[in-house]
Amino acid sequence: MTARAVHLDIQAAGQRHSVLYHAAKKPVPLTETLRREGFPLNTRCGQRGLCQACQVELLAGTLIHNVTGATRTPAHPGEPAVVQACQYHPAGVDDVVLRIPPRSALAYEPQVVSDFRINVPQAHDPLWQQARLTNAQWASGAELAALAAAQLHKIRPVHAADHLAGSAGRAASIWVTLEFQTDHWRLTGVTDQPLKRPLGVAIDIGTTTVATLLVDLNDGRVLARATDFNRQMHLGDDVLTRINLCGNHPEMLRQLQRAVVAETINPLLVSLWEQAAVPEGRVVVVTVAANTTMLHLFAGVDPSSLGVAPFTAPFLEHRLVWPQELGLVLPPAAADRPGADALPAGAGATAHSNGSVIHLLASAAAYVGADLTAGIVASGLVYDDGPSLLVDVGTNGEIILKHGARILGCATAAGPAFEGSRLLSGMRAGAGAISHLRFGLEPAFTLHREVIGAGPPVGLCGSAYIDMLGQGRQVGLLNAAGRFAPACCPGAQEHLSTVDGYGRALRVGWAPGKQPLLVSENDIATLLQAKAAIAAGITILLQRLGLKAAAIHRLYLAGGFGMHVNVENAIIAGLLPGFNPRQIQVVGNTSLGGAYLAMLEAAVAVEIAQTARRMEIIELNLDPHFESCYIDQLSL
Repeated sequence: MTARAVHLDIQAAGQRHSVLYHAAKKPVPLTETLRREGFPLNTRCGQRGLCQACQVELLAGTLIHNVTGATRTPAHPGEPAVVQACQYHPAGVDDVVLRIPPRSALAYEPQVVSDFRINVPQAHDPLWQQARLTNAQWASGAELAALAAAQLHKIRPVHAADHLAGSAGRAASIWVTLEFQTDHWRLTGVTDQPLKRPLGVAIDIGTTTVATLLVDLNDGRVLARATDFNRQMHLGDDVLTRINLCGNHPEMLRQLQRAVVAETINPLLVSLWEQAAVPEGRVVVVTVAANTTMLHLFAGVDPSSLGVAPFTAPFLEHRLVWPQELGLVLPPAAADRPGADALPAGAGATAHSNGSVIHLLASAAAYVGADLTAGIVASGLVYDDGPSLLVDVGTNGEIILKHGARILGCATAAGPAFEGSRLLSGMRAGAGAISHLRFGLEPAFTLHREVIGAGPPVGLCGSAYIDMLGQGRQVGLLNAAGRFAPACCPGAQEHLSTVDGYGRALRVGWAPGKQPLLVSENDIATLLQAKAAIAAGITILLQRLGLKAAAIHRLYLAGGFGMHVNVENAIIAGLLPGFNPRQIQVVGNTSLGGAYLAMLEAAVAVEIAQTARRMEIIELNLDPHFESCYIDQLSL
């Protein structure tokens, strides 16, 4: 075949787009070509061909495999061939027509949880604040003024920035700026007039999604919320993939940082500002909670050491960074306080060009990050007499157990199955996702589903898969090994078929284009592995302290997945083994809740750091009982 320029016609979301495709010497995956044309796909496995997230339908033309050179064309006229876009490119011998299914498109609206339950009393002592002094107090010198500010606000200790020494007062009243510096306060600026509306931004950076809040520091009101996918997804689906990218290709660190800062958070900040419409306000402080890997990638610090034993993190402590170091743009980018003595560049640890500081909250270990330490405080677990658990189910399942004065923490690699990845019809929670399933047996097998949004279903998200396991086992559709048992479920046979490479599969609906939405036995095996990892982690922590599930006073179920999962089905499926619904409290995005609390109360930031230091980290791979426990949990 001789390659030439051909037309590539793209059909997606009711739109049609045509581009002239020129074959390159080195094959360029369809995913890259489509991304350049404004049609980014889900590339959850880092374009390694390990999932079905980037599947597209080939309606006409010829595609060629990037590695093997094998060609694909539609099976019959009008019958599309389904291919993984990351594995193919146009052959360059005829025009190609593609249709992008909704669940493969990255542009669908994500369902990101920015709600949280705070179970602790809230005070008001924000990380950034202003204090009013008399001219006489200021004229006595910066250090004495710092002492006066500390006495007024009951803050100790307070130090004055060097560049303020000897500054003279200019009015009857002077306003000084006080900023929390992880273990002390610092007097960093002076002005004749206070900033009318100081604002803060709280950010939760998840492996998959990012959630942000714009907060009025005067009263703690949330003025706006904005959420989106973490654009690092284009480069790798999970933290290990991203860690390995940095280890094997050092230039990827900057690409990953840009993906989360410039391509994800900066647009969210613009959205916050537009929603709130506060022209007199200015962002002066940012708090960030995230898993340890995401904090490193956000800060531009190489996380490679997190991927190899002994899994050492370059930093775990509460850290201060500045927006211009990261490329973070805080609107309005160049605004200065009226009449302020701005800090000059190079003035030391508090030097930042726009007067804003970013607080990276403290992590406990390589795989127990600030998202968990923040959540421990926001949920109230740290103050709970217990015994109590915090369970955050995601790509990495993190589990915290508190009993008396002891806090144990562990992480277990559940994989991305609960986000729909590597499953036949899986997708992340968003418009068109089947979020819940319910089975009935009277008079025969019936299937009911709930779909996010008003449109037709296009895939299944994690909460629906948990229903599949729990409901399927309860009605007898699935046996203990996760295999379909239709004989025990009259009427189910008509919903079952066999899919090459996936085993038997249950049809739970139809996607646009008459594409069946299927849950296969291969999917169920993957889900059982994910739930077994979480369940085994919970069991090992309980065993360490000689506890049974029935002894747990409260299980705090955190994260977006926990917010939407049917708790009873999660228990039946064995995800939360031995518990009952009365023990479980759904607390939402406690990572974002902790970032919000820390911004408004410095003592919370201190508590998070202290909790991180006192936590006992359990390495499950070193526990002699983990493997057998994991195997026990593989059944329903």
